[in-house]
Amino acid sequence: MMPPVNVQPGPRAASRTTINIANANRPNLSAAAHQVAIKGSGVNAGDQLDHRPIAINPPGANLGHRLAVAIDGPAAAGKTTVARALADRLGAIFLDTGLLYRAVTLAALRAGIASSDGEGLARLTIGLDLRISPPSQPGRQYDVTLAGEDVTAQLRLPAVDAAVSAVSAHPGVRLALLPIQHEMAASGPVVMVGRDITTVVIPDAGVKVYLDASLAERARRRSRELQQRGTPLPLDQVESELHRRDIADASREASPLQTAPDAIVIQTDDRTVDQIVDELEAIVRAAWSRQRATVRE
Repeated sequence: MMPPVNVQPGPRAASRTTINIANANRPNLSAAAHQVAIKGSGVNAGDQLDHRPIAINPPGANLGHRLAVAIDGPAAAGKTTVARALADRLGAIFLDTGLLYRAVTLAALRAGIASSDGEGLARLTIGLDLRISPPSQPGRQYDVTLAGEDVTAQLRLPAVDAAVSAVSAHPGVRLALLPIQHEMAASGPVVMVGRDITTVVIPDAGVKVYLDASLAERARRRSRELQQRGTPLPLDQVESELHRRDIADASREASPLQTAPDAIVIQTDDRTVDQIVDELEAIVRAAWSRQRATVRE
């Protein structure tokens, strides 16, 4: 079973997955790209989810992902910070897909579903009413709600940190969330971060990046984050947990963390966020220019 977490049960979930991903602060995007509403995951409650393959190239995926920037990498490599800044520079939508898995994990903790129960977790995912929208208060990147309840602060609870890797490893959970990610990737200029974005979610993205950093550097970064949240842990414990997460992410059967053969690999040790974003912005704008030239031809 998952470790207990001191949270109150939320309202009963809706019968199908509902995710609103809004970005009202991007005035240069079309109205359709400002808010994407997706009702249903395309997966039925009666499906044997754990035994269904994940589609690597969904029909039509190659048509709408040329303006997508896909970023993968291990935990605490700087993906979210860099991707958010890059999206701001590009006037693009930013989506951290890890939030989806954290929200599912929180819901599972509340429901008492074991992290080993792939079928139960998949059915839970299908039934969630999950919404991601622009932040309502400073210091947030999003507001995340489950059945109308704001759970943003609870997504970084230690119990969620400890369980999210096991929950996200189940093929049924990943399958249930895959159509949502495909839809977002095709909604316009978008920067998406995760651990299988370049290899599974949008392998046809216009730009694919793998951000990396040494384990020691990532542990220092995560330790600072925990201190800022008021939940400090010893540095050696943080490093040990990151190492465990690395092994779990790289060895899981469904969508393991890998470096795509055509991804641009960037080491973030001893580099500032601005330096990394400058490099990525130049790469993305050059790629988009080539794509526009190809379309004109």
